[in-house]
Amino acid sequence: MKTKLKSLSLAATVSIFALPAFAAEEVKIGLPSWTGAQAIGHLLGEIVTSRIGGKVEYVPGNNATIFQAMDQGKGDIDVHPDVWLPNQESFTKKYVDEAGTVTLSSNPYEGNQGFCVSKDFAQANSITDIADLGRPDVAALMDSDGNGKGEMWIGAPGWASANVNEVKTRDYGLLDFIEPIRAEESVKTARIKDSIAKGEGYAFYCYKPHAVWFMFDVEMLSEPTFDPAKYTMIQPSDDADWYEKSSVATKDALKEVQIAWSNSLADRSPAIAEFFANFSVTADDVSGLAFEISANGKDPADAAKAWIEANSDRVDAMLGL
Repeated sequence: MKTKLKSLSLAATVSIFALPAFAAEEVKIGLPSWTGAQAIGHLLGEIVTSRIGGKVEYVPGNNATIFQAMDQGKGDIDVHPDVWLPNQESFTKKYVDEAGTVTLSSNPYEGNQGFCVSKDFAQANSITDIADLGRPDVAALMDSDGNGKGEMWIGAPGWASANVNEVKTRDYGLLDFIEPIRAEESVKTARIKDSIAKGEGYAFYCYKPHAVWFMFDVEMLSEPTFDPAKYTMIQPSDDADWYEKSSVATKDALKEVQIAWSNSLADRSPAIAEFFANFSVTADDVSGLAFEISANGKDPADAAKAWIEANSDRVDAMLGL
């Protein structure tokens, strides 16, 4: 009965007869740099504006900035659209489990991450496993700047996953052959395109869902099967000596990806907070949105509008209609 009453409450809130009451419904959505987060952030925002009638502001920021703002609860940033666990576990432990100031969605989608190369490069050089990147002949083919080491993109500045990948590069024994590179994701995408066009070698951190699977013919390399005994990762937010104290020599476990929002939002904008609790997408949804944005050059807001139009019934369900 309680669930039915909540659904009726949200349905009434979003009915056309209650539109004037939405004037006070506002949300500020944090936008990390990666495409999936941009896609989901604008999807959340478009549903809030077009279906709930609320006001939305998008605020660029990294994981630390967004979680700190949600913790403060002042409305500077209210929601993180793409929380990857356990990658960002240091933040969820601090603000969700310990401080109790942030709510984590109970509707995750599945994420998988690893390292990729183009299929042509893999087939031409018998590359199937992460250890193959440590072969001198392969590393030489990936050395575009002539410093004697092949380049591998490990993630963007501020990404928790980039810290994991830096430790992995060391613990997989690749540092004598591979130089881990941090740069914005747009740099990685351009380098993939350029390396394929020129027939050069290039390796990069990759994950699903992501537009890259629609954009290029790439494959994920195998790694040692996930073993928690060989996976000790300490993030910089927890310890300044994180690199020395961490040890990761195994593939990451499959991820759970969801949104998180400030608990204060329920008091300031209850209809939006209730919608967030019901929000749910799949990995395929996110890959499709990311592809429209990254490959087809569609504005994230336009991609979100098209998705909502094509999935009206699902959006209605999220709103309790």
